[in-house]
Amino acid sequence: MARKGADYIGTMEVQEKHRFDEPSLGRFMSANVEGFTPPIRVEQFKGGQSNPTYRLTDGGGRRYVMRRKPPGKLLPSAHAVDREFRVIAALNRTNVPTPRAYALCEDDSVAGTAFYIMEYCDGRVLWDPLLPDVPKEGRLAIYRAKFETLARLHAVDYVALGLGDFGRPGSYVARQISRWGKQYKASETEKIEAMDRLLDWLPANLPPNDETVLVHGDYRLDNMIFHSSEPRVLGIIDWEISTLGDPLAELAYLCMLWRTPKDWGGLLGHDLAALGLPTEAEMVAYYCELSGRPVPATGLWDFYMAYNLFRVSCIRQGVYARSLDGTASNVRAAESGKMVRPPAELAWTIVQQMAGGAR
Repeated sequence: MARKGADYIGTMEVQEKHRFDEPSLGRFMSANVEGFTPPIRVEQFKGGQSNPTYRLTDGGGRRYVMRRKPPGKLLPSAHAVDREFRVIAALNRTNVPTPRAYALCEDDSVAGTAFYIMEYCDGRVLWDPLLPDVPKEGRLAIYRAKFETLARLHAVDYVALGLGDFGRPGSYVARQISRWGKQYKASETEKIEAMDRLLDWLPANLPPNDETVLVHGDYRLDNMIFHSSEPRVLGIIDWEISTLGDPLAELAYLCMLWRTPKDWGGLLGHDLAALGLPTEAEMVAYYCELSGRPVPATGLWDFYMAYNLFRVSCIRQGVYARSLDGTASNVRAAESGKMVRPPAELAWTIVQQMAGGAR
C-alpha cells in the first residue's frame, strides 16, 4: 500500500525515544568505516516504520545511512538488522542495485541497540505511485525499471552468494501465513472476522507453486531510490524481512497497487491511460517475459492477492501495536490501526469470489 505525504519525506531532528550516544557512534565509525571523518551529525528520516533510520554526515560532508533496531519490547524475529546487512552485503556483488554495506554492530553498548551503516544513495524516493512529479511520458519507464529490478533480484544465484541458509527453500507461503498470523495474534487489538476467516482459509488452500528465489519481502516503489533524473534504480532499501521465497508472492505484492482503491493510495479508480501508467496485466506480462516465467492463471493469481492483502493487515497491525507502546519509528504509525481491517475484508471478498472459495 502506498504511503504519501510530507510525514514520510526528508529528515527531522532525532525523536527523543530514538536518541543514542552520538559520540560513541562516531568512535565506532572511525574504527570501522573507511574514509569516515569525525565529528558526526545525525538526523532521523521521517520514514522508516519499523527500524529507526538516520542520515549521518561526517566532518568532511560525506553522508551515510544508519538502520537501527528500535528500543523497547520487540516481537520475536522482528527488526533483524543483521539479516538486512548480510543480504545487502551479498547483493553488492551482483547487478541488483543496493547501497554499499559498510559495517554491522551488534554490540548494544555502542548505540543502545544493534545497527548497521550503509551508503547514502543521493536520489529520489517516489512515494506516490501516480508519479505526479514525473512527466507523463516518463512514467512507464519508472514502472518498467521497478519490474526489471525485481526480475534481476529473482534471478540471482543465492547459493553462490552464500545465502543458501538465508531461509528454507519451499513452503514459503505456508510459513509466511503461519508467521504473520502468529505476529498478528500477538499484537491484536480488536476482533476482525475477515482476519479470522483468512487465518483458517489460506493455509487450507495453498497453491502448488513452490519455486524458491531470494525475495525482498516488502518490494514496492517507496522502498527504492531512483536516480535524480533518470528512470534508473540506484538502490533497493529496507531488507528487514528478506528471505528465500516465492517469486509470484512477491510479484503479487507489488501488483496490489492495481487492486487497492485510490483513497488507500492505490491505482484502482484512476484513469491509467490518461496518466501514462501501465495496467496490472501489462506489468505482469513484462515481468514474466523478463524472468522466463509463465503468466499465472487467474485462480492462482487471486490466491496470491488475497494472501498479500492478509499479510498487509498483519504488518499494519504490528505497526499500530508498536505505536501504542511507543516504539514505532514514524510519527503517523498510529494511523496504521485504520488500515488493518480494510485489506483483510478485501482479501476475504476475493476469496469468496474465487471458484470453490469458502462460503
